[in-house]
Amino acid sequence: MIKIGIIGGSGLDDPQMLEGGYQKTVVTKYGQPSSSLSCGKIAGIDVVILARHGKTHAVPPSQINFRANIQALKDEGCTHILATTAVGSLRAEIKPGNIVFPDQFIDFTKSRPSTFFTEEVRHTPMAEPFNQELRSLLRSTCEELGFEYNYDKTVVTIEGPRFSSRAESAMFREWGADIINMSTCPEVILAGELGIPYQTIAMSTDYDCWKEDEESVSFDLVLKRMAENAEKVKRLIIKTIPKLHPIKSRIRTVPNFPKEGVMFRDITTLIKDPVGLKLCLDDFLKRYKDKAIDVVVGIDSRGFILGGALAYQLGKGFVPVRKKGKLPAEIESEEYALEYGTDVIEIHKDAIINGQRVLIIDDLIATGGTALAAAKLVKKLGGQIIELAFIVDLPDLGGSKKLKEAGLATYSQTAFEGE
Repeated sequence: MIKIGIIGGSGLDDPQMLEGGYQKTVVTKYGQPSSSLSCGKIAGIDVVILARHGKTHAVPPSQINFRANIQALKDEGCTHILATTAVGSLRAEIKPGNIVFPDQFIDFTKSRPSTFFTEEVRHTPMAEPFNQELRSLLRSTCEELGFEYNYDKTVVTIEGPRFSSRAESAMFREWGADIINMSTCPEVILAGELGIPYQTIAMSTDYDCWKEDEESVSFDLVLKRMAENAEKVKRLIIKTIPKLHPIKSRIRTVPNFPKEGVMFRDITTLIKDPVGLKLCLDDFLKRYKDKAIDVVVGIDSRGFILGGALAYQLGKGFVPVRKKGKLPAEIESEEYALEYGTDVIEIHKDAIINGQRVLIIDDLIATGGTALAAAKLVKKLGGQIIELAFIVDLPDLGGSKKLKEAGLATYSQTAFEGE
């Protein structure tokens, strides 16, 4: 599964963005990163925030330990990096306040270690340094939020800490640069060397110094503009991150089904996608291949799709738990409560041998009534329940909590909480 590293620039390293946040101090083989790591979740997805300039913005650009920063995120298992930064605009159409997503860089730094490969010869391809998929997701989210943005631009990174002269600013414009900062290089280069998809989220704060009818850039102006727009970038990140979940992003939400006010999480869009189905099954296989499962029990009806395929992958048998009246031989039944009334599910009495280790699987855990009833059926037949597995958890409805209180272990690939 994915874990998102967020490198926070000026005003954008807020640990309050995280659910269940905690601080972690780390040291890498390249030394200490710029800050402790703020770890937690956004929309159920693991996130690690690192403050590029330190928690108090005390580390100047040329003194940032970029290798330690990127290595720290790699060591934490980050699979993607979103890097926020303040930039000056070198184009009239990139207005202060706009969000900019670069696709190319020009490295005009002069004294920064820019590679991990100092003891071997390795030439890393850098034709496409930024990640197109991340850029597309960020762009579509900007459109949803109504934010002004500029796309596929070139950023030039200068050494700093001074700003450009007017001649330098004009030169960068002639070179084809669209925005300017002091932090993207070598950050993007190092992420590329480690194979981590990386995308800059740049906030335009000024027109550098080339535009003579505008105020020239100053540190105070940068901080002022970033403070004004930091909330915008936070909203962008919080709304984009759920789209990065390779399983969750493939699940369709159908409003007002089966009745008004219900947000139905439809896995048919996930399982019709061969990549999505493979991701789902591969994740379950990775989790259960070494757990000595004897039999997989699938709950009527979408649990049959998942359970049958997973049982095949595990080399085990599959047992269906069905709605009342669907099984032909002698059955064991269990009644459970619905919102209005009750329902019954059934299992063949000879389906499970006493002492067998059982995995129960279904597509979704909501109120937990059906899953708990299925667990009771398995126990009646003497099965030992190893875990109940789901694609989706709806924690607001309390089902997973109910199963936990009943002493049952659960696993969900994704969750829709408060959505």
